This record gives sequence, C-alpha cells and structure tokens, in this order.
Amino acid sequence: MTAGLKFLYTLERYNFLLHQLVARDFKTKYKRSVLGVFWSFLNPLLTMGVQYVVFSRIFRFDIPAYPVYLLTGVVFFNFFTDATSQAMNAITGNASLITKVYVPKYIYPISKVLSTSINLLLSLIPLFLVAVITGQKITLAYLLIPFGVICFLTFVIGVSFILSTAMVFFRDMQFLWGVFTMLWMYATPIIYPVSLLEGTFLLTFQKINPMYYYMCFFRTIIIDGVSPEPTQYIMCLGFALAALLVGGLIFRKAQDQFVLHI
Repeated sequence: MTAGLKFLYTLERYNFLLHQLVARDFKTKYKRSVLGVFWSFLNPLLTMGVQYVVFSRIFRFDIPAYPVYLLTGVVFFNFFTDATSQAMNAITGNASLITKVYVPKYIYPISKVLSTSINLLLSLIPLFLVAVITGQKITLAYLLIPFGVICFLTFVIGVSFILSTAMVFFRDMQFLWGVFTMLWMYATPIIYPVSLLEGTFLLTFQKINPMYYYMCFFRTIIIDGVSPEPTQYIMCLGFALAALLVGGLIFRKAQDQFVLHI
C-alpha cells in the first residue's frame, strides 16, 4: 500500500474522531460570542470596507471591480493565516490526548484546517453577494471554484504539517509566523494591482509565490467569469501536492519525537 493510499485509509478509519475534533474547534471558536457564526460573514466585509476606503479613495488604486478584487484576497488570505495559526498549535495543544491515546497525529492539524475551512465557505457567501451587487456575472466558470478550493486546502494542510512540527521543537515559531505572514501578505497583490510591482524584485517573486496563483485563479473566475489559463491549474495543483508531500514527510519523520517535547 502506497503512503498516499495509507493516508486516505487512515482518514477514513478515523473519520468519526476527525468529525468530532472539527465540530469541537468550530464551536469553541464562537463560544460566548454574541454574534457567533455571523462573524464569518461580518469580518471579511469589515476588513474589505476599511481597506477599500483607504486604498481606493486615498491611494486611488484604479482596479476594475476593486471591491471584489480586494474581498477575494481578504477572504482567502485570512483563511490561510487563520488556518495555519490554528494548526500550528495542533500538536502542543492536544498534548494530553497524544500522550494517553493512540491516534494518528496528523489528524490534529488536519482537523484544525477543516474546522477553519467552514469559516472560509461561509465567507464565500458575502464574497458572491458583493460580486453580484457590483455587477459581476455568475457564469458556468463558478463550477471550477471547488477545484481551486480543494487545491488551496491541500496546500494549507501541507504548510500546517510543517508548522505544527516546528512548533513542537521551537515554540517561538508562533511569533515568527505572525511576522512572516504579514510580510507575505504585503508581498502578494491582495490590496494593490500587480502592475504596481513593475521594476521591482517582488514581480519576480510572484513566479514562486503560491498565494499569487491561488488569488489569480479565484479572481479570474469571480471577476472575469471565465476559466483560468491551463498554467494556473497546473501551478495551483503543483503547489498543493508539493506542500502536502514535503509537509507530510517532515511530519512523519518527526512525529515519534513529539511525546518527548510536548
């Protein structure tokens, strides 16, 4: 049995536990919150509203369908930072379970990503509403969004394997990751147009920037209403599989040492 098939088999075997962990994390996120799950709708809209006023009125970025352009970036990058930050503590935060009960350890970071993905799916609702309100047409290309979402989730899971492993041995990772994701966000055309990078090293950086390709994939569908170029499919899938492979190998190699450090 190959490693990939064994991985899928184990997920199926522990499906009930995974479901319980996802439900627990999702409920805990909104525990004692007055608005509860409504924050999944409100948070990206408030963020977009503030940034829209600043960058479209003050800095005057002239981007077609800028509210949709901006909100797409906000929704997906916020999910990335939230999911990876949650998954980073998946092993250290479940130390009591890991030391007492045998469960494949990669279930924990996966459950964190999946619970956060519920917020992502809910956040897509206001994104689509803003797209309709601002005159974007809902086309058959929207049927391609699940492909991008699955690739993006796979990429995030791969990154989460690396971060959750690093967190066990180096607790300062949580602080470094916060700074790194902030730099990554500003290095990616989320708020500003790609043309702003002309003549800078950041334009070259986009060729190896996974977030750039995922943003382009979703924006092409939602704003232009057409299928992305074949290259975008290849890059999105390639980064997803590469992250999962590298992250999975790192996690697998280090997991036997977790109990000695948590």
